[in-house]
Amino acid sequence: MGALIGLGVGIGLLLIWSAFALPRRPRGRTAGTTALSRLLGRAGLSDVTPAGVVALCAVLFAVALALVQAVSRTMPVAVVFAAMAAYLPIAVLRQRAARRLREFAEVWPEAVDNLASAVRAGLSLPDAVAALGTSGPEALREDFARFALDYQVTGRFGECLDRLKERLADPVGDRVIEGLRLAREVGGGDLGRLLRNLSGFLRDDARTRSELESRQAWTVNGARLAVSAPWIVLLLMSFQTTAIRHYASPGGVIVLGIGFGACVLAYTAMMRIGRLPVEKRILS
Repeated sequence: MGALIGLGVGIGLLLIWSAFALPRRPRGRTAGTTALSRLLGRAGLSDVTPAGVVALCAVLFAVALALVQAVSRTMPVAVVFAAMAAYLPIAVLRQRAARRLREFAEVWPEAVDNLASAVRAGLSLPDAVAALGTSGPEALREDFARFALDYQVTGRFGECLDRLKERLADPVGDRVIEGLRLAREVGGGDLGRLLRNLSGFLRDDARTRSELESRQAWTVNGARLAVSAPWIVLLLMSFQTTAIRHYASPGGVIVLGIGFGACVLAYTAMMRIGRLPVEKRILS
């Protein structure tokens, strides 16, 4: 009996040790799933799984296919609009990610100024970062409040910074967080000056990007209207069964395919030519 008890205790201790000491292999992911995960992170929806987004796309495809088919009774037209409906969640995620990136670019200088003021006032670095959860910019408060909670629970500054960086999924946030990590590990009295200089650079960058985006917006909106106009007309024609039935013929299918491909190609080329350079997360 004593040997069995000793064996059970030993196995239990071995399992506890292995849970903390042995490295875990990351689960394999496909390239599409990884890209979708990064998009969800940039959009601030890290809690949503890529499988859920794919399922939503499939549901929208099926619903749009059934509705347009019931109205137009033309399968090629229904398939085209179903494909557009299936892409809608991805488009919403991209717009949300771009909007979130713009919001962060506007508020990071204020957040860095608050950090510099807190450090100059004598607060410790973890307390200064945690204070942004209550006194920081509104767009960043939730993420920094979760950092404060993580730090209260674990007391591990580096791991909490890693979680914060993963939640923010922002290139500017990566630079700020890695600067704070370096200041924590190396020390030194130049952190306040470094933060003030970084705040000035971020303000100049945000001002320049805002001017470029305001000049670019009318061109992009006009191109989007030009691409969507033929499909709006086609959707209105779907209510006229006699007119829309022509697209069920082989010639109509070819016209739909060429038009759809041309619109996708033109829109993609327009977005690539007109897009502003986006800073990459080299410190992620």
